[in-house]
Parts: sequence; C-alpha cells; structure tokens
Amino acid sequence: MADKPDSTLLIQFARAPLAGRVKTRMTPYLTAQEACDLHCELLLWTSATLAGSGLGEVELCVAGNAAHSLFIQCRELGVSRVSRQRGADLGERMYRAIRSALRHYTNVILVGSDCPAIEGSYLEQALRALDTAPLVLGPAEDGGYVLIGAREIHRELFVEIPWGTDQVYTKTIESMRKLDLNWVELPILPDVDRPEDLAAWQTLRDGRA
Repeated sequence: MADKPDSTLLIQFARAPLAGRVKTRMTPYLTAQEACDLHCELLLWTSATLAGSGLGEVELCVAGNAAHSLFIQCRELGVSRVSRQRGADLGERMYRAIRSALRHYTNVILVGSDCPAIEGSYLEQALRALDTAPLVLGPAEDGGYVLIGAREIHRELFVEIPWGTDQVYTKTIESMRKLDLNWVELPILPDVDRPEDLAAWQTLRDGRA
C-alpha cells in the first residue's frame, strides 16, 4: 500500500450481484435477473474506467461475498485489490473507507458503480479540485452524488443523511457549511437507477462497443 505524499487511491463501492437485491428500482420494468445483469455490466464498466484512468491504485470495496467471480473479473481489468465494506449503514461504510485510505494516501476519490458517465477527465477534474480544497463532490441528477473526493474527512458528513433519497446532496452540503469546510462542486452527472435511465446507458455502452 502506498505511502507517497502525492499518492491517490480510487475507491469503487459495489455490492455482490444477487438477483432481487441489486438495482431493485428497475423492477418490474426489468426482471430481477435482468436487473442483476445490469448491475454487473455497470460494475465492470466502472472498474475499467477507474483502472484505465491511470490516476492511482483502485480498490474495490464490496458489500457481500468478496470472493465472487465478478470481482475476480474486476481484478483482471486492473483493480488493485478487493476489500470489504465495514459499518452499519452506507454513510458509516463510506466514512470508514475514506478515513482508512487517508492514512496511506494523500487524495482519496470514492465513487459508486452506477454512474457510467464518469470518465477519466471527470476524475482528473476531481483531483485538480483537491489541490485547492479538502473536499470535492460530484452531484447526481437525482439529488445524490456520484463522487466524493477528500484530503481530509469528517464523520459528520455521513451522519443523518437520508441515503437513497433526493436530499442526499443538499443535506451533505448543509453539513459542510455547518463545519465551515471548503469544497469544490463538479458538473452534475446522471446515474443509472431507474427505468428512464436505461436509454442513455445503452447509448453510452453501444458507443464504446
């Protein structure tokens, strides 16, 4: 694990692919298995993007079976290692992952696995932002955020946040203001959570094929 003063770690959060447990907002438009297949596609796409960016090591931090064959595929795409998420809820798991990484890396960028619109240039923009502020956020069209980057982290940013709602970004910004923190806001990106998001994803996927 790196200990360089200019080092960067890219963390990808993901869940093990279990039909009926992932991409549930896609049903009944998609069957549970189709939604799970979509989850796998997006997860692999994100791993390839992060590894291909060349900006730093990539850690896939997972909920569920860390030995799943899908995560082995991610390693083959260039992911440096697979770890387990730790914590009672999403906020605590994100906080712990970033806090732990900042012990060894100067910059940490964490993303989920459902925003294929994130490209290498977007990640580079996030890193440049961390040259001027300790935090950077990439807002999502649905009111959440698709990226959080940090040179320092505070537990309060992840407490009492209504995860999975359209208030996530707003509440996080409120917490930053209460703590008198500086941050940079990146351009808004769409993620793939609902049936109406599928057309844009298919266009993006087919364009890379």
